[in-house]
Amino acid sequence: MGDIRDELQIRPVTTDYLEQFNDLLSYVFQVTAKEVEESGYEEGELELDKRPVLEKADVIGWFHDDELVSSLAIYPCRVNIHGVPYKMAGLTGVGTYPEYSGHGLMHDLITRGLQKMRDNRQWISYLYPYSIPFYRKKGWEIISDHLTFELKDTQLPKQVNMPGHVERLEIDDDDVINTYNRFAAQTHGAMLRNQLNWDEYWRWENEEERIAGVWYDENDVPQGYVLYWIANEVFHIKEMIYITQDARKALWNFVAAHFSMVERVRGNIYKDEPLHFLIDDGDIKQTIKPYYMARIVDVFEFLRQYPFEEAGKPFHFVVSDPMASWNNGIFGVQWVDDGELEISHDPLGPAVELDIQTLTTMLMSYRRPSYLSKIERLKADPKAIRNLENIIPMDEPYFSDYF
Repeated sequence: MGDIRDELQIRPVTTDYLEQFNDLLSYVFQVTAKEVEESGYEEGELELDKRPVLEKADVIGWFHDDELVSSLAIYPCRVNIHGVPYKMAGLTGVGTYPEYSGHGLMHDLITRGLQKMRDNRQWISYLYPYSIPFYRKKGWEIISDHLTFELKDTQLPKQVNMPGHVERLEIDDDDVINTYNRFAAQTHGAMLRNQLNWDEYWRWENEEERIAGVWYDENDVPQGYVLYWIANEVFHIKEMIYITQDARKALWNFVAAHFSMVERVRGNIYKDEPLHFLIDDGDIKQTIKPYYMARIVDVFEFLRQYPFEEAGKPFHFVVSDPMASWNNGIFGVQWVDDGELEISHDPLGPAVELDIQTLTTMLMSYRRPSYLSKIERLKADPKAIRNLENIIPMDEPYFSDYF
């Protein structure tokens, strides 16, 4: 163990190592040339397309001489957390060649990465897990779900009279981008997408086949869209967002208008809002699986910005964190001076004992305090639990991106 590590060094991964970075990720995640081609890339294009990652992200790796053998990348992102924009560290590009595994290389990279996130004032981190148990051990926890559904053409919602109209546009039309921005600004958990985020959103899909159906209300204001493509008599929905319920109804009108062209509709939902409850014939096929994980990077700073629902009674968290030492300890929460939130290291009021994983999923409102208490993920007396229930917002996270 020591011998191998003595031959390695940890340092930033620059664009000089673009080809090695791409080769490492392709090997670890077994991305084949066929998959790259099916995604719409010509030879060499994917490597060039990954250049912005190395230019705009913090990428660090272990090197054996000048060979990259292990890496991780931290994307600069922003997310909406209960109405407050937070800088978010998107963790991706995590991989080690198998001959170098088992030597704690990734543990050290994540430790270094968490310090980098903290230096960047990124108080929360998201990632898509290739192994939930692995990332749980590192302090991340599930915060969102991915629902898929399939319905027959005969199960499509009945047409309802709606004002406004739908236009078919390119997926990068300004009205598509701006509609998403408005949606994300009022949707808890959502990515506040920059250009890099949009590029990653489409990376593994041939965007040339995608169409955006945008619904405009009677005042000609876009209020929602559906990103879709049609293949082999199947209407595929990548994402449907709506700012109003009228937009939801109008977009399903648009989908249903393809009745004579398709036999089935398959799609994605990124929030705990099963489709079967919203349509007449709810006997449809649906699946649900965990999607993204998150972890609070700095508890003190995260709490200082956190928009509690109301001023509650003073209490303190007792937090344990397996990777970030600064998160181990007491975090007092109280409201002073006409409701102003104050965070300290004082043991104010009753204690709420929990790990960083549980604190993250609770404050992200993926799971409620009473449920986490019942399954023994946190320890607190009943009054403290009721206090948490009152002050933590109810909105569940929505996250549809991938990086």
